Amino acid sequence: MMTNEELQSLQKRVQRLEAIEAIKQLKARYLSACDSKQLTLIRDCFAEGEIDIDYGAVGCFRHRDELLALFDNVGNHQHMVEMHHGQNPRITLLDEEQAEGEWGLYYFLINSEENTLTQLGGVYADRYRLIDGQWRITASQFTPTSTLVSQLEQGQAEIMVAGRPPQSVTQEA
Repeated sequence: MMTNEELQSLQKRVQRLEAIEAIKQLKARYLSACDSKQLTLIRDCFAEGEIDIDYGAVGCFRHRDELLALFDNVGNHQHMVEMHHGQNPRITLLDEEQAEGEWGLYYFLINSEENTLTQLGGVYADRYRLIDGQWRITASQFTPTSTLVSQLEQGQAEIMVAGRPPQSVTQEA
């Protein structure tokens, strides 16, 4: 039979594992919602009020609705087929209501209007907070580590950019 101390230790470990899994599910929902262009689901992944989103050349945002406005304007088009693949999560619980996480990202975009293919690799550094029983993203910084852009011409791909990410990205509305 378990002692009271052993039972409490087991409960704490299970709570930690449940919190880490909930954060993993949160990030998976976010990435999947970006791919399926579900703005409400993207919005619900972030905390209300002031947050800190730094997506580099894409932009910096202090409120989730600012990010959604850009996404809706730039990326929410049927000719842009996106695939976000989060990988290698490293989640650290700071306390019962706060956590940090790092994720690798592999991103692939097919833009059938511009006939381009884009591959992007990078790292997310996130902060999370437990709000009303649900984990939410309160900060997210994305640092690209590699970029490959290919132009499709007459059934063949021509590499336009390969290597480190460009310093700035021009987006058309």
